[in-house]
Amino acid sequence: MAAAAAEARLFLEVRKRLQSALLILGDPNEGGLPMDVCITPTSLQMKSPGGCTELWLPAGVRLVPSSCRGLQHVAGDGLHLRLQARAEFCTKPISVFNQSSQAQECCTFYCQSCGEIIIRNRKLLRLLPLPHENWGALVDEWCCHANPFANKPLHPQENDCFTGDCFFLVNLRHDLQQPRPAVTPVERRCLSSENHLKMKPKANTKVICKRCKVMLGETVSSETTKFYMTEIIIQPSERNFPIIPRSQFVQSVIAQCLVELSSARSTFRFTLQGHDGKAYILLWLLNSDSLVIEALESSTSIKKFPLLEDLLKADSSSAWNAVKVLYQPCIKSRNAELASLWESDISVHCLTLPSATCLELLLILSRSNATLPPSLRCMNSFQICPKF
Repeated sequence: MAAAAAEARLFLEVRKRLQSALLILGDPNEGGLPMDVCITPTSLQMKSPGGCTELWLPAGVRLVPSSCRGLQHVAGDGLHLRLQARAEFCTKPISVFNQSSQAQECCTFYCQSCGEIIIRNRKLLRLLPLPHENWGALVDEWCCHANPFANKPLHPQENDCFTGDCFFLVNLRHDLQQPRPAVTPVERRCLSSENHLKMKPKANTKVICKRCKVMLGETVSSETTKFYMTEIIIQPSERNFPIIPRSQFVQSVIAQCLVELSSARSTFRFTLQGHDGKAYILLWLLNSDSLVIEALESSTSIKKFPLLEDLLKADSSSAWNAVKVLYQPCIKSRNAELASLWESDISVHCLTLPSATCLELLLILSRSNATLPPSLRCMNSFQICPKF
């Protein structure tokens, strides 16, 4: 029996703000076989001697077939063309800082990896965002007298939850009767308002999940603990623990964090560093309004990575909202010079996560990059991630 013909590829990226779309029609054989392409407002169809590939657009997305332009053949990709598209666009961003927690509700904190309860039935009366890391310098500029907040740490009270760029600060003083996370011995010092999250380099401040041994956060003081958003799920106590695939949760939290920070601070370049202070990834946010639609037989080349198994459960055609980023890995001294330049650039924002999560994220970025058509995988020496 003859082997099955390779499946043709349809790749469509819709920019919601620009109301435009890039369509790539890939011929797996690159043999110049005749193809019949049919574009309607709600579907795409490509017929060739090897078979037929059809893609239906999600609700709310419409193409304008008469606007096709810029047709060209790109080696390794296939045919590229651009056309107008109409897509519904929600201008209200989703805030990662709320993550299902509402003031006045009793909430339970779970370990996202295994579902272990970290804090049970905590009533949160105040959910307050922490100020910018350089807020102390701004106070000095505005005050005509001595800074009244100088050298005063910002610690939450019993029913408070402070939110930073990618972490929560909570008070654990009255949770002694609850199952507490395994906390390794720590060495503490007086923390100022500007560096209230910085510990001595040699201090062991890890907060470890008792069940799965994943690092959840760090101790800040005898009463205050910092939990990373990528490791914790906060739910109203009457709800059950939501089972979310790890890779999906990590990229969703980081993507929302980048969008939130870029909107609030006009910051588009980020350094992701581990809790050990080492830079792992350089990220450059391109846009957050892309809708990627693709029809291609699922790859089996990544089944040996448990972290990415949930990515293989999608159908042969799928659509997802995407935050597109450029990225450079910094592990094993790669891009050390560029990382040093970004570190000294005040327009670059630094995000700190557990080192293991940084490596997970790098694997997710690499896998997403590999799914792009070859011509779209790099830009100015940076690699592109379309599915963040």
